[in-house]
Amino acid sequence: QWGQQPCEVLTVEPECLLRYSFASGTLDTTITWRLQSEGTGTRLFLEHAGFDLDSPLGKAAVEGMGNGWPGLLRRIESVLGAAVR
Repeated sequence: QWGQQPCEVLTVEPECLLRYSFASGTLDTTITWRLQSEGTGTRLFLEHAGFDLDSPLGKAAVEGMGNGWPGLLRRIESVLGAAVR
């Protein structure tokens, strides 16, 4: 929906963590996905950090993406839930 964004993989820890830069040159933020064992399952953590809240672009991005991430996470939950059944 939003097209391609320049990214660079910063950190990979197989089966644990993926961190990459997002929208380099414009937003310059970092997205981190982390998996952590919890009981008999696994919890997925998402962090999107580095927004410049002093800039209009940064403010608009944090508002827009703040509304977008919950929907994406619900879709991930739905897909994973269907795969387990």
